[in-house]
Amino acid sequence: MNAFGLDLWKHVGEGNQTISPASVAIALDMTFAGARGETADEMARVLHVEGDRDAFHAAAGGMLVRWSASSDALTLAIANRLFGHEGFPFEEPFLALTRERYGAPLERVDFSSPEPARAHINGWVAERTNDRIRDLIPPRGLDGQTRLVLTNAIYLLAKWEEPFQGRSTRPAPFFVNGTEERAVPTMNATSDRRFAQVDGVRVLELPYAEGNLAMLFVLPDARRGLRAVEARLNPETLERWVAALRSQRTHVALPKFRVAPEPSFALGPALQAMGMPLAFRRGEADFSAMANPSDPADRLAISEVFHKAFVDVNEEGTEAAAATAVVMARLGGMPAPPDAEFVADHPFLFFLRDTASGAVLFVGRVVEPTVGDDSTP
Repeated sequence: MNAFGLDLWKHVGEGNQTISPASVAIALDMTFAGARGETADEMARVLHVEGDRDAFHAAAGGMLVRWSASSDALTLAIANRLFGHEGFPFEEPFLALTRERYGAPLERVDFSSPEPARAHINGWVAERTNDRIRDLIPPRGLDGQTRLVLTNAIYLLAKWEEPFQGRSTRPAPFFVNGTEERAVPTMNATSDRRFAQVDGVRVLELPYAEGNLAMLFVLPDARRGLRAVEARLNPETLERWVAALRSQRTHVALPKFRVAPEPSFALGPALQAMGMPLAFRRGEADFSAMANPSDPADRLAISEVFHKAFVDVNEEGTEAAAATAVVMARLGGMPAPPDAEFVADHPFLFFLRDTASGAVLFVGRVVEPTVGDDSTP
């Protein structure tokens, strides 16, 4: 998942951005279950699928079960659903696999009325993400040729293991884009934290109160060094940063921030550039394991993949949400001196990770910290 997610990240635009590799991967994993032939081979390479496909889907389903959690300190909810056109013949083995491995039941909708169908699907996503992800599928994102929308939604609300004290939050300078100085609300704390200084970056891990989730912050030593850091970002680099972390007394100065890009990302061009163009080519895509109608005009291809994510970080913890829809269409105080400092006063990256598996649920970039009116989880 991380290899795919970091490949995809290279296609994300400038400025404050965030995506959920987990959300996009889950939606595409379900789509991959219906692919055959060269279409499946291309998707497997892009998704970094190796070995037996049944084992791959079983492992993905097991991870979804392990991630689902709810308590006073942590809520992590993942929901999947297939929205299929009324009367369209889907293959039962495909429906069984997505239902049993991904917890994705099929709900029939009438795509001959695309706007009511779009409103219904967007409403389902908003409900599953505590209303943080709205209008996932944009106007005209569906049409009368749509036959299936494969949807994933992820919602996280988590408290820090060591919350920041609100009284320690105060304005501090942040160099937007590494150059323009601006005062932003900045959280401060000094305590034992897992920290590293390696490869020209400072790395800080802040764990959440329960479970195996943590947020990893990566701050270039150079104020204008983020572009160079991102250019060499890959799974091995990320693993090296994590391996270098050591517990030490660290002063942390971290801006409060909210990243909520608008509108939805249309990921089709990026996914095709990454190596899976066949899946989008009407008349050439092979999704016969998903639906195998007798009329060639009814055979499926991906028309677009819509994705939207939201991350909010403040003194208490983190709120994050993401959703992905794959649209298938027919042819038609004064503390003791710290040992280390992590002062995030210029652009940085963040990774919301499962520390047990190493999987990245969210990745993002902050070049200009902004907060919302209701930023407290």
